[in-house]
Amino acid sequence: MDPIERPEYSLPPSQMSVRLPRTKNKAPADIQISAEQLLREALANQIDDIRPPRVQINDEEELTDYLHRKTAEFENTVRKQKFLISAWLKYAAFEEGLQDFKRARSVFERAINVDYKNTSLWVKYAEMEMRHKFVNNARNVWERAINYLPRVDQLWYKYAYMEEMLGNYIGARKIFERWMEINPPQSAWIMYSKFEERMKETDKAREIIYRMIQAHPEVSSFIKVAKFEEKHKNRQGARKVFEKCIEELGPHANVEEFFLEFTEFEIKCHEYERARELFKYAIEQIPKEKAPKLYQNYINFEKQYGSKGNIEIVVLNKRRALYEKSLSEQPMAYDIWFDYIKLEESQGDLKRIRETYERAIANIPNSNEKKHWRRYIYFWINYAVFEESSGEIENARQVYENALKIVPHQYFSFSKLWTLYAFFEIRQLNLEKARKILGTGIGKYGSKKIFQAYIELEMQLGEIDRCRNLYTKWIEKQPSNCKAWIKFSEFEKTLEETERCRKILEIAISQTNLDMPELAWKAYIDTEIELNNCKGAKDLYERLLTKTKHLKVWVSYAQFEISYQNFDDARNVLKRGDNHFKQISDKESRLLLLEAWQEIEQEHGDEKSVEEVMKKMPQKVKKKRKVEREGEEEAGYEEYLDYIFPDETTEARNLKILEMAKKWKEAQDSVKDDV
Repeated sequence: MDPIERPEYSLPPSQMSVRLPRTKNKAPADIQISAEQLLREALANQIDDIRPPRVQINDEEELTDYLHRKTAEFENTVRKQKFLISAWLKYAAFEEGLQDFKRARSVFERAINVDYKNTSLWVKYAEMEMRHKFVNNARNVWERAINYLPRVDQLWYKYAYMEEMLGNYIGARKIFERWMEINPPQSAWIMYSKFEERMKETDKAREIIYRMIQAHPEVSSFIKVAKFEEKHKNRQGARKVFEKCIEELGPHANVEEFFLEFTEFEIKCHEYERARELFKYAIEQIPKEKAPKLYQNYINFEKQYGSKGNIEIVVLNKRRALYEKSLSEQPMAYDIWFDYIKLEESQGDLKRIRETYERAIANIPNSNEKKHWRRYIYFWINYAVFEESSGEIENARQVYENALKIVPHQYFSFSKLWTLYAFFEIRQLNLEKARKILGTGIGKYGSKKIFQAYIELEMQLGEIDRCRNLYTKWIEKQPSNCKAWIKFSEFEKTLEETERCRKILEIAISQTNLDMPELAWKAYIDTEIELNNCKGAKDLYERLLTKTKHLKVWVSYAQFEISYQNFDDARNVLKRGDNHFKQISDKESRLLLLEAWQEIEQEHGDEKSVEEVMKKMPQKVKKKRKVEREGEEEAGYEEYLDYIFPDETTEARNLKILEMAKKWKEAQDSVKDDV
């Protein structure tokens, strides 16, 4: 094909030099119009001009022809679409419009043969007969309909309503009775009852509505009957219906809807106390998550009709419901249990408190690790304290006994539990049992807290020999426990048994497996100082230096000498320490020793002694060293601080060379800056 030739357009000469204006503001408009909006408006403004053609009939022949054509169309439609009920209904309506009722009935009958279960088909058929006052035919249709579809409530109701409109009340009542024989739903009984009410037969209506309860023993049935009685101003009868529901249905009546209706009824009757008791009963029976509206109504009721105390009770019940919900999801959440118990204790209901404690202690940890039992054991302790404070001594004793039985002592135990139980028995003046409890605790667990509690008890009773035996058992059971040795020595010291005290400490420092031997040495030295045995304390320091030459030992030794005004001896000790750290090349410890020495000289010495110590002070130097790491050839370098002491000659010379090099570099840099 040849390409289409397009004409060339050009501006007229008068417009050749005209410059088009530029858009200055390119920002989007405030109101945006979308393509979807344009299409929607275009479709909305469309006008359907297609109209069916108007048929004009001028004579009988044309009418007959038109009817034949329409009949043929309907017949073709129902033949092609046999199960399309709307086509049959249009066909029947067409014949009805022509007043040809025989053909209309024929169409309905043919449609019923196709689908007799279609409810609308029966209704349309009967309504046609009723419109044209063919009453017996309509009755025939309704009878057939209810026989074919007895469970369709609409057919029964329309049949009865037709008889009612015709004034055949006896016939309508018979239809309702036949309907009730097949046990229809509640709505059918309500319709029957309303029919009797329209007939002004209130007693019959009441009888029918009560029969509904027998046919459908459900909460909704009782509510409808109660509303019926309330409607007829029989409040006592309505209340009896509500009460009968609780009696007959039992737990099945514990639903939110029932109590909402019951409480609303009592409020309408101005029976506020009855309503309050109902609310309380309902809240106890129904969980909060299943009745949120009931709880909210209770709060609103108390705000409107209750006192401050009643409102607090509502809030309390609400909190209880929240705790119960949380614990149902997480029964091992001990913090929630503690809060719940605290809430119940604030109310003072002993029965509720005990019940809550029993529920809490039932949640035993599944692990044999002590960390999982630490919070749990306080349930038992608090429970026992509560029983004792309530005056129930035997209950408290039983709680302690059960707690000791449930703890797995082969893995761990709790000193607090043993000591609290023992002190409880002491308060009951049962000393022997308290001793037995503590002795059993020592045998099964033997922690230092149990020993200390037992020893303190015997001390208060003045049983010195028992205390010595307990200390001996403590040391035998825990020979590496330094505090046990120290406590034993302090005990003997308070009794002024000096030799016993020294002997115990002597044995303690001779132990090789002591957990904190420095505490034993310190206790021994402090004891000699308290006894004014300067020579003994000095000997202990010298013996300690043979075992360890730690920085703190040297400083403590020097301070000891200063406390006795032995300044020269203190300086000798510090010099020995300085030489020791110099020999082992421990520069940091040596620096700390010199700093401590400097403080001592500034406080107790003169300018000359301070200056001598200052001369020993090192100089800090930054150095680099190679960092070696596994699997890396070149890990790099790191900076560190090194200390160069004046008596280290080689290092001192190198330091002087470094200082001279630094000064030369600074001079070179200053020359460059001048240039």
